Amino acid sequence: MAPPRRHCLLLISALGVFALNCFTKGQENSTLIFTKENTIRNCSCSADIRDCDYSLANLMCSCKTVLPLAVGRTSYNGHLTIWFTDTSALGRLLNFTLVQDLKLSLCSANTLPTEYLAICGLQRLRINTEAKHPFPEQSLLIHSAGDSDSREKPMWLHKGWQPCMYISFLDMALFNRDSSLKSYSIENVTSIANNFPDFSYFKTFPMPSHKSYVVTFIY
Repeated sequence: MAPPRRHCLLLISALGVFALNCFTKGQENSTLIFTKENTIRNCSCSADIRDCDYSLANLMCSCKTVLPLAVGRTSYNGHLTIWFTDTSALGRLLNFTLVQDLKLSLCSANTLPTEYLAICGLQRLRINTEAKHPFPEQSLLIHSAGDSDSREKPMWLHKGWQPCMYISFLDMALFNRDSSLKSYSIENVTSIANNFPDFSYFKTFPMPSHKSYVVTFIY
């Protein structure tokens, strides 16, 4: 005799919940940070969110508000996406932060100044300037994980700050142009402060000398 219809529906519902849980556990959440109206929202998302759709991010992701003064040096091993409208908060979020896979989406038509961000350990960069230029998303592979020396141990000079051997300088003025992403690297740099004296933030974040750095400029 066939089981009652109500029992079949319960069985189907249970199987659906089980399948959804298995699928969700298999997904690695990505980090989304967006700045809007002097607030910073840090979100954990299980699915990609359309760029600059703040309402959808608040609905679909687990988000919390972070005070600007509470932003400290940290590291991101997975995907990090940042939506921004100007460069004021980006320096606090990214300067000398360890990020391997980064996407930056400009969510306004503002003209950005020629400022440089210093990012540690960057392997891949993606940018989206759709709010300013009708240009497709661009991607740039800086170096692969196999290029880094796994034996290199991070050194902590200041609380909450971790230096690295691969440093990328990102020219924020590139968001004003509709040209392709470009980069070049300099290897075996032993003293970043001496070789690049115009970057004043090395006074705030001193880098140890006599290390073999790989410096990449992205423009």
